[in-house]
Amino acid sequence: MSIFKSNLMDDKAVLRCLARMSHEIIERNKGAENTVLIGIKRRGAPIAEIIAKNIEKIEGKPVECGFIDINFYRDDIELNQDVPVVRKCDLPFSIVDKKVIIVDDVLYTGRTVRAAIEAVFSLGRPSMIQLAILVDRGHRELPFRADYIGKAIATSKKEFIKVRIPPYDPDCGVDLYER
Repeated sequence: MSIFKSNLMDDKAVLRCLARMSHEIIERNKGAENTVLIGIKRRGAPIAEIIAKNIEKIEGKPVECGFIDINFYRDDIELNQDVPVVRKCDLPFSIVDKKVIIVDDVLYTGRTVRAAIEAVFSLGRPSMIQLAILVDRGHRELPFRADYIGKAIATSKKEFIKVRIPPYDPDCGVDLYER
């Protein structure tokens, strides 16, 4: 059973963070040339789409954006009772020699990031991989850090973060719960 503790970000705060992150991506990469965004299914995909739209508004050129499902690449499959359902990757573009920005909602242990990097390399060799995360909650088990962070929120291991974002949720927000 989960207990709601607090709302950490409302819809305006989420969209402000994503706008700032979009500007940071452009600045660090000296534009959006040769850059692609790949959202991790589920909530990383719509976040990547929002960032891509922001970058297009700023730069005046579209940025290629797709998504990957990393369930097959997870290293904790045997810990789960269910066999992973492998869903398609929706990448209508090549990642070879591109700057790939992997986008997800929450960075916690780093295991999802590891799986995403493995999935990306199964599709080709990018020139660079960067990581954009809406919420970094700490507690890393693997040595990953995000290049772009919407908000860092210190949590206990008993707590968890729930990101709300359409189309999976009726509105945008970030909430803190306790198990």
